[in-house]
Amino acid sequence: FIQMLRSTKKRDVLQLLRRAPKEMLPFVVEAAVAAQSVASLAALSDFLDFGKEPTSLLEKFLYAAAFSPRPSGELLRLVLDKLDGKQLAPEVYETGVVVIGSLVSKLCQQKLCGLQQEVERGVETILVGLRSAEEESQVVIYLLALGNAMLPETIPTLLDFAEEGPAAITAAAVSALRRFPAQHISSEVKQAMRRIFHEKRKSYEKTCRLAAAEILLDNEPSPMDIVNILLAANELEVEMVTFLLLKIQNSLH
Repeated sequence: FIQMLRSTKKRDVLQLLRRAPKEMLPFVVEAAVAAQSVASLAALSDFLDFGKEPTSLLEKFLYAAAFSPRPSGELLRLVLDKLDGKQLAPEVYETGVVVIGSLVSKLCQQKLCGLQQEVERGVETILVGLRSAEEESQVVIYLLALGNAMLPETIPTLLDFAEEGPAAITAAAVSALRRFPAQHISSEVKQAMRRIFHEKRKSYEKTCRLAAAEILLDNEPSPMDIVNILLAANELEVEMVTFLLLKIQNSLH
């Protein structure tokens, strides 16, 4: 079906979308996303009205985009256009923002970061939204999107939120940092994780402290890091100690 869509003209894909039975429509939308031909994406652009379509169908489209193994710049542009400047249901917009991060990451993995204007637009959309977000829940969504994007240049921003934010924001920022490969876990990142785990500047929730310890233990830990984490374990709850000891044993192996 996807192969058929790849060789189908826009007007025929659009007609198929408009005539599909209600129960089949999510399947056709997913297939059109998977086809990723110019015609199928143009048909989706005309068909999907983010102000009118049911939330379930819009989220089906966004999930299909997010899980596309090799997305195109045109697919990212379609998502950006549909989210831009419209009054949308909060859950649809939030899902869309996280999907943008996922698409940016996959396009960069295809070495298209500097070649696609859509990638720059996607990153700018996330960063502008993060700077202008007023509610804690909104900040968390944009941090999740940055974690999906995994762009090394956003690490300083994530570190700021990790150390200074309230609990939910700190957790989201540290979680985003955990997704980066070892070559991007610099000495600066490790110093920040030490300050969080050992609570040098303020108190942090245990999940944040554990995530910070994980980053240290999973990325070529120094002997001193292991010693200090073991010494700090005397003051932690049994579950946290058990978890950290398992991590350290795995590192030693």
